[in-house]
Amino acid sequence: MSRIGKKIVEIPKEVKIDLKNGVFTSSGPLGKVSKRIPEGIVLEMTDSSVSVKLKNNNAEFEKFSGLTRTIIANSVIGVVKGFSKDLEIIGVGYRAEVKNKILVLNLGFSHQVNFEIPDGIKIAVEKNTLLKITGFDKELVGLVAARIRELKKPEPYKGKGIKYSDEVIKRKVGKASGK
Repeated sequence: MSRIGKKIVEIPKEVKIDLKNGVFTSSGPLGKVSKRIPEGIVLEMTDSSVSVKLKNNNAEFEKFSGLTRTIIANSVIGVVKGFSKDLEIIGVGYRAEVKNKILVLNLGFSHQVNFEIPDGIKIAVEKNTLLKITGFDKELVGLVAARIRELKKPEPYKGKGIKYSDEVIKRKVGKASGK
């Protein structure tokens, strides 16, 4: 079994956990997260901890032990603290704003791009160019950030587009003037 899979997940007092029909559910102050557990994995749950074990020591499912433990830990952390991703919009005239449950982006196209914000996600816009995506499901936060970035990836010459705040864009040299 993997080293990560052997670690025990500690459960805070404000989190309630449940396992029914192969679906692990954690609920806390921020919300409720449900994740399916692979069929070769067994969870040993107490009031304050969860540990991941293999069903019948089947080596075929050993590869899922670390993944399952990480998914459980992320769902427990998410309902207590939440997760966030930061995006930057770079370019002259590029901006964003939130109207109702829709993120409206001006990205240099001939039209505005409307991105519908899914349930469980909050997007805050600062200075028209900084996006902060928050939520209690780590997988959903990352997916929404990736889909927004996909709308206008940063280009390598001027760096215009949408990028993660900690992402480094490797710049290319443009055309040199010839004599």
